[in-house]
Amino acid sequence: MPVTHLIGFSVTVADLAGTAAFYRDSLGLRIGPERVFLDPVWNTLYGLEPGTTVRAVDVLIGRQVVELVAFDPPGRSYPKKRESNDQWFQHFALVSKNIAETWERLNSGGLRDEITRDGPVELPPNTGSVTAFKFRDPEGHPLELISFPPGVGAAVWQTARGQGILGCDHTAISVTDLERSLRFYTDLLGFRVAGRSLNHGPEQDRLDDLQGCEVDVVALEPTTVATPHLELLHYRRPPGRTSLSGFWANDVASVRQFQKVDNLDALVEQLIAEGTTFVSPGKVTLRSGRAAATIRDPDGHIIVLVE
Repeated sequence: MPVTHLIGFSVTVADLAGTAAFYRDSLGLRIGPERVFLDPVWNTLYGLEPGTTVRAVDVLIGRQVVELVAFDPPGRSYPKKRESNDQWFQHFALVSKNIAETWERLNSGGLRDEITRDGPVELPPNTGSVTAFKFRDPEGHPLELISFPPGVGAAVWQTARGQGILGCDHTAISVTDLERSLRFYTDLLGFRVAGRSLNHGPEQDRLDDLQGCEVDVVALEPTTVATPHLELLHYRRPPGRTSLSGFWANDVASVRQFQKVDNLDALVEQLIAEGTTFVSPGKVTLRSGRAAATIRDPDGHIIVLVE
């Protein structure tokens, strides 16, 4: 019944071709062919109106996949006022062997929306002395470049070969009540706490482009495949903006985690009993025969559970 691994991630965009070109040209990632979702059950799974059309391309990041999806009719654009501590914040951490080289490629490709000030920053030893840089794609979605020193991070990144971006280490989401989110992800979905730190100081301020930043960072691993994993970001200060209405799948700020689970029926029953918010009408079955259900975590982040 627990989540066994993170299958991948789905990101809503308005300009499918233009955003795909950014990931290809500025980050050096491979892009799959465009496809159209012909199964109307996808709209049911995503809580959208019947007749909504869905187009997508896959961004191939090592062994991981991030799906870019465009909907018609479209939803809302990414909020113009945006910070690293917004409740809807969710980034993907892309591992680079040579972060300076990857950053230079980004800059030469016309990067328009940096979060981190003055290039990559090396974080303090209590955070693993990793080097990181946060920025946004053309639609406003935050991304993070990350480079691990020897002996730090998942073993796969220490042994991985190749140049450029090697893969996706984790996705990080902003949460407003850390203990509530921990109960949801550990007690209900079966993740385990793999690490925890309190990050602050000038390096963290520079990384997040915030002043007086103090953030709890909790790494959560699925039961079977540890990478990519999930990180919870709880900003003690400064407080971030909240979105009381939340975002729907066709809104550009919407990002969906696809999580593989065993025994979806039992998990859905437990989630209903706990009062979890469902986007889909419980479990639905796609034409492929695969069963899935879409829920929101306590902060509104969307999760697609797939059996």
